[in-house]
Amino acid sequence: MEEINTVLVTGYAKAPQGTSMYEIYKYAGIVLEIDRERHVIVEAEFTVVTELTQSFFKRLLIGYCLEGGVDDLIEKIRRNYFAPSQQAIIVALQAAVQRYWDNVNE
Repeated sequence: MEEINTVLVTGYAKAPQGTSMYEIYKYAGIVLEIDRERHVIVEAEFTVVTELTQSFFKRLLIGYCLEGGVDDLIEKIRRNYFAPSQQAIIVALQAAVQRYWDNVNE
């Protein structure tokens, strides 16, 4: 059997009421595939409504190294994503990254 060098982690946050994200999903969710040796995000998916938003976040996250923390990534989201769900996406991202660090070092 082939050795897998990546892990999947998820994070969730309540979506803001009155948004299409809330009406469809109720939560902002993120799934990250992370290379466990390099701590680099290699794939990402979000519970967002449009493919454009999905594509935008993939471009922001894929290739990002988590070793230095997520502050730079959060700042990129704040500077470039102007939507009511901005904070929910950030909280979901932080939850996923925390779950990653809590489990990868075991």
